[in-house]
Amino acid sequence: MSLDEFGLIERIARRVPARADIVLGIGDDAALLQPSPEQQLAVTADTLNAGVHFPLETAAADLGWKALAVNLSDLAAMGATPVWCTLSLSLPEADAAWIDGFADGLFALADASGIALVGGDTTRGPLSVSITAMGRVPAAQALRRDGARPGDDVWISGCPGEAAGALRLWQQGRLDVRGVAADAGHERLRERLQRPTPRLALGRALRGLAHAAADVSDGLLADLGHIAARSGVAAVVQADAVPLSAALCGALGDAAAGDCALRGGDDYELCFTAAPARRAALQALAAHLALPLTRIGRIEAGEGVHCAGAPVAGPAHGYRHFAG
Repeated sequence: MSLDEFGLIERIARRVPARADIVLGIGDDAALLQPSPEQQLAVTADTLNAGVHFPLETAAADLGWKALAVNLSDLAAMGATPVWCTLSLSLPEADAAWIDGFADGLFALADASGIALVGGDTTRGPLSVSITAMGRVPAAQALRRDGARPGDDVWISGCPGEAAGALRLWQQGRLDVRGVAADAGHERLRERLQRPTPRLALGRALRGLAHAAADVSDGLLADLGHIAARSGVAAVVQADAVPLSAALCGALGDAAAGDCALRGGDDYELCFTAAPARRAALQALAAHLALPLTRIGRIEAGEGVHCAGAPVAGPAHGYRHFAG
């Protein structure tokens, strides 16, 4: 069944519950929202374009989930609690079954994270999804990229590189991203690519523990480089300390797995820095969240990102749009 613009909006809007902090939601020229006192508003936006940020054959539900997840990951990196988001959707055609699948994925994550869709836009065109997400963080407690200090430890959550590993398998024709893979290791990697987990609880818990943080969207070395540049320091990564999952090593081998972990993006883990005195507290936090937190390097005076302990081929920066 095909829909017109207003039918499409209504199909999505009826999935949104009423909330006290939403004075006026979808249906007017703009939403009216009620921020909390003594809170700052963290605002982020991301666009996913077909064939650039996701394979064309990606299932609608997976795309709905991921489009929101990448924005929630930015809020996690700031230590923010998600509250509201808007959605701008460009579609070659408004197919009801596709819209329902997309909404299933988006609202599964929205409901789990406590964020409410409050508006947006729809248009005909190449498949593209843009979400703007907003979160609350107590005044002066937001995690930022510019707070790293010489002497800090560098930490990473989870096991980076798995999403990049899935992308490599797909590029090699060894993974179908549309459905569950028969191989358990391949399926773990596919899930990490298609349905990443924003580290929201970790981000909030790091307020007061971490000095600086960024989510790993462009690659561990690249995103750590953003912290180093904004903080005016150097970062040294011990490559052999970066955790590699058995699924990633089993699928690609140790060398390629290590490259994915250092350079691959799309994992949306958190990379952060903290004083050595916080090691015990961070280990206790890892146990509490049942999420590995691994110390992988240190912050020094200087500039740039340096990798020790293993040869690193190629530049440290990740994917760059318009880079030629």
